[in-house]
Amino acid sequence: MPLIETDNLWKTYAMGSERIHALRSVSMAIEKGEYVAIMGPSGSGKSTLMNLIGCLDTPTKGEYWLNDKRVREMNDNELANIRNREIGFVFQVFNLLPRASALHNVELPLIYNGTPKGEREKMARMALERVELGDRMSHKPSELSGGQRQRVAVARALVNSPSLILADEPTGNLDSKTSEEIMKLFDHLHREGNTIITVTHEATVARHAKRVLSILDGRIASDEAIPEEQRNGVH
Repeated sequence: MPLIETDNLWKTYAMGSERIHALRSVSMAIEKGEYVAIMGPSGSGKSTLMNLIGCLDTPTKGEYWLNDKRVREMNDNELANIRNREIGFVFQVFNLLPRASALHNVELPLIYNGTPKGEREKMARMALERVELGDRMSHKPSELSGGQRQRVAVARALVNSPSLILADEPTGNLDSKTSEEIMKLFDHLHREGNTIITVTHEATVARHAKRVLSILDGRIASDEAIPEEQRNGVH
């Protein structure tokens, strides 16, 4: 059973008397352990698809299964639980609490799900060590570089050992050198067995993935495997 499966997903918005189809009949499957990029220009529907995959929004019609669970049948509490435990989010804006340390920022998902304090701190320390920020745990976001802030955001996404890491334009606010460092971190996390989906409009970011889904006008325009020799993440 795939980790993610969608069947005939539509997302339609009413704008006055007009109906805008942000997604049109999207059917796809993503296996556990895959590294997939969803690529497309602005307005193509890629962010809408990401919001549906991340259980941040619901489709107008169609079905979505995550880990063999039909998402349409879940109530708000179950959806919140999925977002907290099953999916690790990494956004273009780092979404860190400015007055909190890196360690406390990483602990946040564990606070929300009621993990006891001692265990919480241990898990957050381990997550920061995985992204090579073991020596910056007490630093606040203002004391960190852009790349380090994004690493904190990645550690926060990892802390619950989620089924899926969902990254929306993860290098959008970073210079090219720092972007490459963050993408190398994703390569490393994928080699460790994490399932990763990145949403991007940048070909250099997409080429780290093993598979690229291109979205255009709300539809999947192509679904291609990236040959090893063409991947940026090959070492």
